[in-house]
Amino acid sequence: MDNSRISRVTLWSSVTFVIIIFFLTLFRLIFFFYYKLPSAGFNDNMDAFILGLRYDLRSAAIIVLPVLLISNLHIQKVAGKLTQGSIFRIILTAIILAVLVLVLKNNKYPLQAQIVLLLIFCLIFAWLFKIKNCDPFLNNQSKKIWKIYFYIITTFLILLYAVDFEYFDYLHQRLNATVLNYAEDAKISFGMVWQTYPVFKILFTVALLVLVVNWLIFSTFRKIHRVRVAISASPFLPVLFFILMAIAVFGRLGQYPLRWSDAFASGNDFKANLSLNPVQSFFSTLQFRHADFDQKKVKKFYPLMAAYLGVQQPDSTRMDYGRNFMGTGITPSPNVVVVICESFSAYKSSMYGNPLNTTPFFKSLCDSGTFFDHCFTPAYGTARGVWAVITGIPDVESPRTASRNPAAVDQHTMIDDFKGYEKFYFLGGSTSWANIRALLTFNIAGLKLYEEGSYKAKAVDVWGISDKHLLLEANDVLKRQVRPFIAVIQTADNHRPYTIPHEDLAEFNLQEYRKDTLRRYGFESNDELNAFRYTDFCFQKFISAAKKESYFKNTIFVFVGDHGIPGHTGNMFPDAWESQVITSFHVPLLFYNPSFIPPRRITSTCSQLDILPSVASFTNFSFKNTSMGRDLFDTNGNSLQFKNRAFLFNPDGRKIGMMTDEYCYMKELLTGKENFLSAKNDDPLPANQQTSIDKKSIQDLTNAYYETARYLLLNNKKSTSSTNR
Repeated sequence: MDNSRISRVTLWSSVTFVIIIFFLTLFRLIFFFYYKLPSAGFNDNMDAFILGLRYDLRSAAIIVLPVLLISNLHIQKVAGKLTQGSIFRIILTAIILAVLVLVLKNNKYPLQAQIVLLLIFCLIFAWLFKIKNCDPFLNNQSKKIWKIYFYIITTFLILLYAVDFEYFDYLHQRLNATVLNYAEDAKISFGMVWQTYPVFKILFTVALLVLVVNWLIFSTFRKIHRVRVAISASPFLPVLFFILMAIAVFGRLGQYPLRWSDAFASGNDFKANLSLNPVQSFFSTLQFRHADFDQKKVKKFYPLMAAYLGVQQPDSTRMDYGRNFMGTGITPSPNVVVVICESFSAYKSSMYGNPLNTTPFFKSLCDSGTFFDHCFTPAYGTARGVWAVITGIPDVESPRTASRNPAAVDQHTMIDDFKGYEKFYFLGGSTSWANIRALLTFNIAGLKLYEEGSYKAKAVDVWGISDKHLLLEANDVLKRQVRPFIAVIQTADNHRPYTIPHEDLAEFNLQEYRKDTLRRYGFESNDELNAFRYTDFCFQKFISAAKKESYFKNTIFVFVGDHGIPGHTGNMFPDAWESQVITSFHVPLLFYNPSFIPPRRITSTCSQLDILPSVASFTNFSFKNTSMGRDLFDTNGNSLQFKNRAFLFNPDGRKIGMMTDEYCYMKELLTGKENFLSAKNDDPLPANQQTSIDKKSIQDLTNAYYETARYLLLNNKKSTSSTNR
């Protein structure tokens, strides 16, 4: 290569491009072999690997393009005049920059990503423009700048992959812009990460990989530096390489660029996640960070939603969704305790036949109360689950949550309408997390809030005191009440770092299983399994203590999961539960009081949104329900065509859907791709007229639910009089 016809800059850029692609492919292979199901073969996922390579080519091209462009910016003077080659390079650079801007614009990257990329380009250009020669092979200052550039870029890239790996390990979703929600609760989030993950090992591994990658990049630089370039080297080869890089950024040969949503075209979530990389998934989801609604669509769907909700006096002009009703419950009106259970996945529990028998006590409660075994949360995530219970409206804001949106915090909640009731909220940690404090205190008059610093027990981890102490101290407060009360208790121990207090280890027996057994029945580790079992242990302590108090006989206890967790369900549920990630939404719902709630197991589909309207039906005073929830104990109900449906929203996959007793429907918002499957078994749905009619009905209601929820997040404000009570 003593007389190479390829310029050293072009040669180095191409080799660097290959090095980056090698490591991104290596990361994808690690992801595949670590997270694949035992039955998943390499050949079966080849299409996902090919699509993933296209995403990686884009990421590598974006990293290498500035090197190719700016390093060719050198102005050489001969006898006080510009050479023909120098003039050509200046014109070429202007053309390339213009094309780069067009590629970014047409590729519809989020505005933030475009700004960051162009700022990096402009800053480097402005710095190097002062140098007569920007070629790092001819200018040591330019070489130093590119060294700094690659260390920064590779550190960010590898750190992004490290965060993505742990993010997927827990949430079964590739890293996306929802991770920025945790930055708004930085102290709590950092505490959870510190207590859960081997931070030093991760940072050491990241640093080691950064050194290895940069050693490869600059060892090739030193070798290429010894190459002697022929005088007749073609000036068009950099142009050809740039065109190939531009095609890589665009992602395909055609009118439309490769998009994030293309990963979900297969309808297989594992393949979608395998093909994505965290660069693509993170920056692509940044564009969905602003809440909004479509007024025309809301009006279009108002008649359908008014009929579904049972609005007594529909008014499409004012778009009033309120329903007035009179409680017809027992006398005196009962107390209410709602326990929101962290990550209480249905398929992991004993009520659904999980062979690991994780919740035997809670199963005994379900056998003694009214248990809804087909309850679904409208969205995944604790903040979204709390929002749904408190407001009765699905949190369809993405990627941040509605509680973090100042424009959505003003909300009417039926808790505020419990006249003459004491109102309590118990959380072992801080309600500053996800801005929950604002949601509660701003909308519930006279609320007594118990959080970290309010208890006798000391914190055991970042989430505050243990669930056992949280429930027992809540019981100590409630037993002293002389007026009726409504209380919400939010647990947290069934969450990383899965802390079980040492004081309970003598009574609570830890169990261990082999990893293949754990995964077969939905658990990732023995720590997760025992944390789930510890939840059952805490419930037993709580109910045993409450039964000794006078308030117990006249109290409705409601237990519901804040959300589920994706995982392997074995033979417990149809394949749709895994393929459509329904396990993220499916949670137990129990109404318990042996005095006046009969023992029964109800298999009808219902929603987390239905809790407060259902509880209110046991009281003796009037309510105005402005939520999207319905009374599960209403024997009259609405039209049969609207019975037993639960709306679903997947913020990570940008999907909306609906569960019914018979069907599972999911629709991708970006592509419009639909999946319509049986909710009962794995048999294909019959291709007949009735199935088509049912699908159309569910399609319409799903779209209506989504558009109405977007509207109500910003238009379900509490009455001005409620704050003065």
